[in-house]
Amino acid sequence: MLQKLSIRNYALIDSLDIEFDKGLNIITGETGAGKSIILGALSLILGQRAESKYFFNQDKKMCD
Repeated sequence: MLQKLSIRNYALIDSLDIEFDKGLNIITGETGAGKSIILGALSLILGQRAESKYFFNQDKKMCD
């Protein structure tokens, strides 16, 4: 089970940490709030290839 998601230097996100509780977790928000960006970062963890155009700052790494 996913307990924590840390996103660094991806799309519009400089730094974001999300902790999930046991059970059902729902991500909601207005249009343009960044829900799809969070899911895009999660897909990279699951093996999707990253393109440098998605880096928030192309001079920094996405993870340490």
